[in-house]
Amino acid sequence: VQLVESGGGSVQAGGSLRLSCAASGRIFSIFSMGWHRQAPGKQRELVAIMTRDGRTIYADSVKGRFTISGTIDKNTVYLNGLKPEDTAIYYCYAFAGGHEEYWGQGTQVTVSS
Repeated sequence: VQLVESGGGSVQAGGSLRLSCAASGRIFSIFSMGWHRQAPGKQRELVAIMTRDGRTIYADSVKGRFTISGTIDKNTVYLNGLKPEDTAIYYCYAFAGGHEEYWGQGTQVTVSS
């Protein structure tokens, strides 16, 4: 599975951005797909995930502000009400069961106060 990300950039606090991810390859094997992020000096954390059966999962820190939509092989996450603490590298992620997981190259999101 290959993941190609687009979007990201810089915005002031309260602004919005959009991140998109498209998967190719063994798409039929994907159980869930979405986004993680990693801020400087911090561990990578889940942001938003959607499953093949349509469920969505959000980190508590982004609930009500971020929305993920799309299909299991192509999704977009809308980042609204951005805060400086949302600044991080955002990675597209796909899980195909067991230890089979895939990551995009990452895209920078910077929120200034």
